[in-house]
Amino acid sequence: MVKEVRIYIEGGGDGKNTKASLRQGFSSFFKELVEVAKSKKIKWQIILCGSRNHAFRNFKNALADYPNAFVILLVDSEAPVINQSPWEHLKSRDHWDSSGVDDTHCYLMVQAMEAWLIADIDTLKRFYGQGFKDNAIPKNRNVEMIEKDLLEPSLKAATRDTKSKGEYQKIQHASKLLEMLDVDKVRKASLECDRIFTIFTKLMEQEN
Repeated sequence: MVKEVRIYIEGGGDGKNTKASLRQGFSSFFKELVEVAKSKKIKWQIILCGSRNHAFRNFKNALADYPNAFVILLVDSEAPVINQSPWEHLKSRDHWDSSGVDDTHCYLMVQAMEAWLIADIDTLKRFYGQGFKDNAIPKNRNVEMIEKDLLEPSLKAATRDTKSKGEYQKIQHASKLLEMLDVDKVRKASLECDRIFTIFTKLMEQEN
């Protein structure tokens, strides 16, 4: 029976304040899951870890340190994920092993977190306001197929001339954008994002 969920996420930089800000952004984005956890009296912890290597290290340590918790890793895929499970992808790309747990413990932002932001153009327009250039954003409805190297540059190009917020800055803007995103739009544009909500909900509903 699941009593605690601990999610180790890549991102947030090296500062406590920036990690706390991004933690709040992810908490808002996962609000639906947080509410399910609360209704089931499941403790919910999001831990921002900075680099992807730190996220994986902290995840592995948590498997040993919190044996009664359901421990989860969430990192950028950094590349397309084609015909591979999350652990298979991380094994082939990063040489990370699964530490003996299955794919319900591993999730990817494909190909990076910015793909989730691009999935909801309306929120980007609302956040950045005057001067936002939506034609700079790739139009692929399957955001997981947008090359990682295009994601952040396209956001910077779209926002460079905005008056109120200025050019996209991950540390300054990502947390606020995550709070505002239409989750349904992101789930429709990203199969891996949808998988997070689907599997988490089943885990918490079935085991409690």
